[in-house]
Amino acid sequence: MNEYFIFNRIRCSVADDKAIVLQGFCGEELSDAADALQIVLEGKNKSKHVDSKFIISKAPLDKKNLFGSGKIVKTLSAIIKPDESFESEDKLKLFYMKKGEAAPIELYSCTGKEIDHYAAKLNYCIDSVFSDGKYIMIKGWAVDCCDVDFDLVRIEQGTEEKLLYELNHYTRSDVCDSFVEIENTRDIGFVIKLLNNNYKMRLYLKAGNKSEQYRINGSKGLSKIPAVNKIKNVVTKTVRNTKNYGLKSTLLKIKIRLRTRAAFATANYNSWIKKRMPNKKELLKQEQTKFSYNPRFSILVPLYETSEYFLAELIKSVKKQTYKNWELCFSDGSRDSERLRKILEPYMALDDRIKYIAKKKGPLGISDNTNQAYELAGGDYIVLGDHDDLFTPDALFECVKVLNNRQVDVIYTDEDKTDEKGKRFFGANFKPDFNIDLLRSCNYICHMFVAKKTLVDRVGTFNHEFDGAQDYDFILRCVEQANEVCHIPKVLYRWRAHTNSTSERPDSKLYAFDAGRRAIEAHYKRLGIDATVENGDHLGLYKTTYKIAGEPLISIIIPNKDHVEDLKKCMDSVDEKSDYKNYEYIIVENNSEEELTFEYYKELEKRDNVRVLYWDKEFNYSAINNFGEKEAKGEYILLLNNDIEVINGDWLSQMLGYCQREDVGIVGARLYYEDDTIQHAGVVIGFGGIAGHAFVTLDEESDLYQSRTKVACDYSAVTAACLMTKKKIYDEVGGLEESFKVAFNDIDFCMKVRALGKLVVYNANAKLHHYESKSRGAEDTFEKKERFNSEIKLFNSRWPEIIENGDPYYNVNLTLDKADFSIRV
Repeated sequence: MNEYFIFNRIRCSVADDKAIVLQGFCGEELSDAADALQIVLEGKNKSKHVDSKFIISKAPLDKKNLFGSGKIVKTLSAIIKPDESFESEDKLKLFYMKKGEAAPIELYSCTGKEIDHYAAKLNYCIDSVFSDGKYIMIKGWAVDCCDVDFDLVRIEQGTEEKLLYELNHYTRSDVCDSFVEIENTRDIGFVIKLLNNNYKMRLYLKAGNKSEQYRINGSKGLSKIPAVNKIKNVVTKTVRNTKNYGLKSTLLKIKIRLRTRAAFATANYNSWIKKRMPNKKELLKQEQTKFSYNPRFSILVPLYETSEYFLAELIKSVKKQTYKNWELCFSDGSRDSERLRKILEPYMALDDRIKYIAKKKGPLGISDNTNQAYELAGGDYIVLGDHDDLFTPDALFECVKVLNNRQVDVIYTDEDKTDEKGKRFFGANFKPDFNIDLLRSCNYICHMFVAKKTLVDRVGTFNHEFDGAQDYDFILRCVEQANEVCHIPKVLYRWRAHTNSTSERPDSKLYAFDAGRRAIEAHYKRLGIDATVENGDHLGLYKTTYKIAGEPLISIIIPNKDHVEDLKKCMDSVDEKSDYKNYEYIIVENNSEEELTFEYYKELEKRDNVRVLYWDKEFNYSAINNFGEKEAKGEYILLLNNDIEVINGDWLSQMLGYCQREDVGIVGARLYYEDDTIQHAGVVIGFGGIAGHAFVTLDEESDLYQSRTKVACDYSAVTAACLMTKKKIYDEVGGLEESFKVAFNDIDFCMKVRALGKLVVYNANAKLHHYESKSRGAEDTFEKKERFNSEIKLFNSRWPEIIENGDPYYNVNLTLDKADFSIRV
């Protein structure tokens, strides 16, 4: 294994059919790596350099110790375009010139014959082949320079007959991460759907002059195929990974996969939720419950070419409600309304709570269709439902329980997904209590959504301009004017995930995500907020940038004791990378001992925007920051640790934009450890008994819960390692509580600001490295333990309600024992 680089894969480029890509990993200083690499073509009587482009990107977490601890590992891709003189016996070699060495080190070598072999291969994978009884589904991905065409044939006695099938494409961001030469996300995932049969079939994939084939043994063997393929793939990948990277790396990869995926694995959740569903005795008790307030719920369901089976299942789920004061309002926007009318007539004849309307000739858009259903609504509250989804039997009962305690305008609940047969549950979405910044980042509320009819009459019904995200626009308008928004932390709604559903394939309605962005923009316009909205890291996620008013001064307070290199790196990164420049530094010197430290202070004091203050008392983090804040001239205060390094240039303007909002009191940032795992992405009260960082030490590319590290959202607290607030708010709450000398001072400060009615926002768009050690802060002496325990008692005494009732920005169904938002068992 090379000391600095490992290259283990060669393939044809999917952006240029005349180029090849060599991929591996880099453990050298990234600023020098690409410059020190060269591609050389060697052959009979020739040797020359070949033009190449090197792309450095993030490496998977399991490769972090590939070159030993302490080195940052990155994926390194070389895109090479040999000229026409490259012959099959010639060799293409990759060299690295190590600093101080006279001769280059050969990292990789391959012949023209090998390259021709790989260039002829189509990049594809069949992930699964399965049947739901009626249909066979083939899922996978394929990518090439040319469009990939598919043919599915029946094999019968040596002859082939083409089969009819339905093909849908979708985005596979995980695959795109490997094909770094693709500039734009492409729909390279596919689902092939055809009627179930017992044929032996063959799938042909063709792109230009490349072709591949995959054999399918018919429906009798389908149940075994996915399992066999998975086992084969796991064994192959394990052997290959061990050969290329060693046993230690392979075991680490397995550990990471188990840790990040087991928490919400389908089997685990399926078993967990079934144990928590109300049993027959509980449901009977709910039916017999008498309420003083008995509102009627109008459930609006727009129908469009709806499956008779799914429609029957939906009706059954509503009729099973333990609270009986409801009406089911169907609107039919299908091309031909007669089919569904005939299906529904027997239901309506038996139950006058089931209503149907098809006044307008179809096809109708989703908004017009839902508005038509609203014409039937005579209830006190409206409930949104999709034509292929399910309500749990206690859904309306739980809503009525809330409404008998307080008259709220809006209610939403937790939700999950179910398969086509409604027997398997997965994909749970355990939501926080009302979280306006999360709602502006994604439609986390979605289902089940309940709104008071008088509120709907005031804000208006659905707007067809936002079709695809019409519910997002509607929810935003409702919460803008609601007197109170209530969250019920129970799964009361089930999305039906099937081949054509958006919940299963979010990319199947790409126009919906553009409509979602426009819905947020319209929301800001109604509120008079000057902001721009962009698509986020994934489909359905959005990034808001607030326009900064004026050019206020920011006072950056950095406590420091020695560690001059850290301080210099921190300040240099702020100076060199920040797009916002109106700031001052207040360095609070705290009992340094090294001469170099004071020499550096003398250099800093020559700058107009730097002041060094000298704290000569014992260490007290709160008192030190309060001491610095008193001297601050800025309208905004930024508390910053000295071991922070800026990643993105707009970090400061992003934080300031949020902090300027009147409803915001504090803004925090997304912080990474040196190995790019999460150090801070918000604080949850209750983690570890008191409070802890969300997703700490986890790799955010490993399917973290709801992509929460990547979106702005409200939390109960954020870390003071990088915390912005208004100076007037800092002063109003009395700064950091000096009784918290080391721990919980920032959490307590956030709680005091929240007590003013202000929000604490985690801004995922402000990204920095925090070089704090993962193993720092051991309370290993009697004095430290005493101090730490006393600070725990103090925090508990100051904020008993949130400790007892739980963090409103978390969810009672999620564990407090780990920071990965996994299920509480």
